[in-house]
Amino acid sequence: MADAELHIICGPTAAGKSAIALSLAERRPTTIISADSRQIYRRFDIGTAKPTPADRRRVPHRGVDLVDPTERFSAASFADAATRWVAEARSAGRTPLVVGGTGFYLRALAMPLFEEPPLDPDRRAALARVLEAMPTPHVRRWCEQLDPARAHLGRTQLLRAIEIAVLTGRPISEWHRERSRAPSVRARWLVVSPRTAATLARRIEERATAMVRAGWEGEVRELMQTVPEDAPAWNATGYRTVRDRVRGMLTGDAMLARIVVDTRQYAKRQRTWFRHQLPADRVTHIDPADERAMDLAVDWWMEGGAR
Repeated sequence: MADAELHIICGPTAAGKSAIALSLAERRPTTIISADSRQIYRRFDIGTAKPTPADRRRVPHRGVDLVDPTERFSAASFADAATRWVAEARSAGRTPLVVGGTGFYLRALAMPLFEEPPLDPDRRAALARVLEAMPTPHVRRWCEQLDPARAHLGRTQLLRAIEIAVLTGRPISEWHRERSRAPSVRARWLVVSPRTAATLARRIEERATAMVRAGWEGEVRELMQTVPEDAPAWNATGYRTVRDRVRGMLTGDAMLARIVVDTRQYAKRQRTWFRHQLPADRVTHIDPADERAMDLAVDWWMEGGAR
C-alpha cells in the first residue's frame, strides 16, 4: 500500500461531491468509499444525505451503515477499515475512490498520524463529563487557549484537542511532530467547492429544504422511539434541531433556518480545513458551477491512470 496512489474527492457539505463521484465511477469499475462520519450510522439516512439504494446499485459503496446509533467509531477505526476496503477493491479489479468531507477521517487514512501517548482513564472520564455539559462556543474558546491551531474545527475535533492538551500537557501538533508515522497511502485530492460562500450557502439551503420535504421529521420521530437521547448519531448536523421540532419546540420555518445556519457554519469549518491541511502539490480544485467542472474532474481521474 505504501506506493499506491489513492484518489480522494473531498470538500464541504452540499458542494456536489457525490454526483461527481458517481459520474466518474461509471467510467471504469469502481468502489466508492464514504469518508463521512455521519453516514456510518444505521437508520440516520435523510439528514446525512446517504447514497440512495439506486446509487448503491449503480456503484458499490463502502463506509455506509457501519454501526448502530449508540456506537462510537473512531478515525483510526475508519482508517483501518478503509485500508481494507481499498485493498479488496483492487484485488477485485476495481478502482477505489474515497469520497467525503470528514477531515479527521481523511487525515487518519492519508496523512501522517502520531503514536498516541497513554491517557489516564479516570482523568479522561472526568474531563469528558465536564466537556459534555459545555456548549460548543465555550469548548472552542477553551481550545483557543490550549491549541489555537485546531480551534476552527468541529466539536469532535475540539474535544479531542482539549483532551490531549489537558491530559498530556502538550498540544496535538507537538505530538505529530515528534511521534508521527508515515501514512499508508499516497493520495491525490480533488477538492469540490463553489468559488463563493454565497453559492455554497444557496446549495445548503436547497438541500436542507429537500431533506425536510423528503420526510426528515418523520425519520426523526421514528428514531426517537428507540434511539437514546445521548446516542452519538444525534450529533449529526441538523438532527437535534429536527428533534426539537418534533417535540413542538420549533416551527417548521425556525427549524429549517437553524439547520441552514448550523450547516453553513460546519461547511465554513470544512473549507478552512481543506484550505490549510492538504498538500498543495497533490490537490486539484474545481467549482461545481463551472461549465468545465466535469471535464476537469475527468482529467484528474484519468491522470496517471486511476487504479
